[in-house]
Amino acid sequence: MDEWKNTPWRKLERIVFKLQKRIYRAAQRGDKRIVRRLQRLLVKSRAAKKIAVRQVTQNNQGKKTAGVDGVKSLTPKQCLELVRQIEISDKAKPTRGVWIPKPGREEKRPLGIPTIHDRAVQGLLKIALEPEWEAQFEGNSYGFRPGRGCHDAIGAIYTSINKKPKWVLDADIAKCFDRIDHKALTEKLNTTSPIRRQIRAWLKAGVMDQGEWQGTEAGTPQGGVISPLLANIALHGLEEAVMNLVRPTRNERSKLTVVRYADDFVVIHEDKEIVKKAQIVVAEWLKGIGLELKPEKTKISHTLKGENPGFDFLGFNIRQYEVSKSRSGRTTHGIPLGFKTLRKPSNKSIGKHKERLSEVITSHKAAPQAALISRLNPIIRGWSNYFRTAVSKEAYSEMDHYLWTILWQWAKKRHPNKSSHWIARKYWSVDQDGMWQFRDKIGKDETFLCLHRKTEIVRHVKVRGTVSPYDGNLTYWSTRLGKNPELSTRVAKLLKRQKGKCPYCELTFMDGNQWEVDHIIPRSLGGKDRYDNLQLLHKHCHDTKTARDGSSRTHDLGGITEEPDEVKVSRPVLKTSRSGDGLA
Repeated sequence: MDEWKNTPWRKLERIVFKLQKRIYRAAQRGDKRIVRRLQRLLVKSRAAKKIAVRQVTQNNQGKKTAGVDGVKSLTPKQCLELVRQIEISDKAKPTRGVWIPKPGREEKRPLGIPTIHDRAVQGLLKIALEPEWEAQFEGNSYGFRPGRGCHDAIGAIYTSINKKPKWVLDADIAKCFDRIDHKALTEKLNTTSPIRRQIRAWLKAGVMDQGEWQGTEAGTPQGGVISPLLANIALHGLEEAVMNLVRPTRNERSKLTVVRYADDFVVIHEDKEIVKKAQIVVAEWLKGIGLELKPEKTKISHTLKGENPGFDFLGFNIRQYEVSKSRSGRTTHGIPLGFKTLRKPSNKSIGKHKERLSEVITSHKAAPQAALISRLNPIIRGWSNYFRTAVSKEAYSEMDHYLWTILWQWAKKRHPNKSSHWIARKYWSVDQDGMWQFRDKIGKDETFLCLHRKTEIVRHVKVRGTVSPYDGNLTYWSTRLGKNPELSTRVAKLLKRQKGKCPYCELTFMDGNQWEVDHIIPRSLGGKDRYDNLQLLHKHCHDTKTARDGSSRTHDLGGITEEPDEVKVSRPVLKTSRSGDGLA
């Protein structure tokens, strides 16, 4: 037990990251022999095995979800035993089938939950394989990759159209995770025999659904640690296939843009015929890996002209508006373009967010004000922060007005015999900007409901080209991390104050790390909830500190792992893995 708690994580992280950097650089050079040798070294490394086990037992938000063996969590002694057990083999247990509803639809999507043992082995292989593929992935691929996200994808689209109206193929791949051809994927991996056999074993392990085993002849199980990486590997090459439509000159290729986020992608070009041909090329290319386009979610539109100009992508609506010369965008020479390119929250995003707010308020009819505010604030902050890089002020005002309307109805139903003046005094106060703010007051303490329109609009700087966190440029990546638009103000300030480092282990925070806001002097021991008593720690560092300082566990969770489905539309923060306090 003490051995696990006293593990020198700082030392192990450095050992593993050093090997990952070497794999990344060897892959960039095309030196497969060195890549394979380093990967074999990494998967046998006790340091990598310990980090993989920690990832699935301490850090992962799904760590308390059981696989077919029914095991949800491990003691420190069991963690050490798992480190000794995990190795690459040709065996895997079936995943446990869990069906979760798709937002706004009766349809459900399947999750396949592996056992903790298989999750740890998957984590180990991901540690070894990801640096190799990060050196190869196309620059405009943004989903489920370290150091990249939705806002980078939106930034790439904006850059490609802000100076000229263009045609857009907006496409979605039908049941991507469920239909990827296993043979095509394993051949594309082009890896060592042991790793290939292990991955094939996971792919063919099947699913236990309500006590019945079902074989898996295609697809990668959603819920596996390594599944997003495998999906990205399968789809790697799509951009290059489309690029072959134009002459291989820098000028011609710069006119054609392909932006992909997991299984959602757009193809952008000024010539409609090129975009039409791209749809044919993509459909043919996808057949090679067992996939096809989803007809109802695939369309060609223009960014400026037509009945319905523009398109929706990752919750944003992107289109161009004809405007006067004074309001127009301009060329690099200062000549008015006659239009302006804007990114806004899509109507679907706004509708889903309203539904979610309404559901929470309806389910809290008899709840105390403080409980309702506590439930609503993370949702409001998460949605507002996600869209803070867009032209969102109008949408924020609309959401605040909608929220005021349904909260007023909620308050009136609670006090049908009270006057409007009495209700307003009990539930609202006017802030220094003259805005009505829903609040709860107990004695001198007040808890306020967040207002969407108080979210500061910031401009997101897109990630540079094909760079990766495995390139070792810690200054660049820690600076970018602190400017993530989805971070809460509290976490952003702490990151800046700590210069991007965890004060407990003294390691730089990296994309994908999980962290928590910690009270230096615990609140249970009299510590105050003030900035001078707060610090940002890795989640595992916080676990260790809490176990040693005698405090009861109270903290702010942090983090964002983005996922490109409709859940993002109403709740941008789907899974917690690192960052903002109080995000949903």
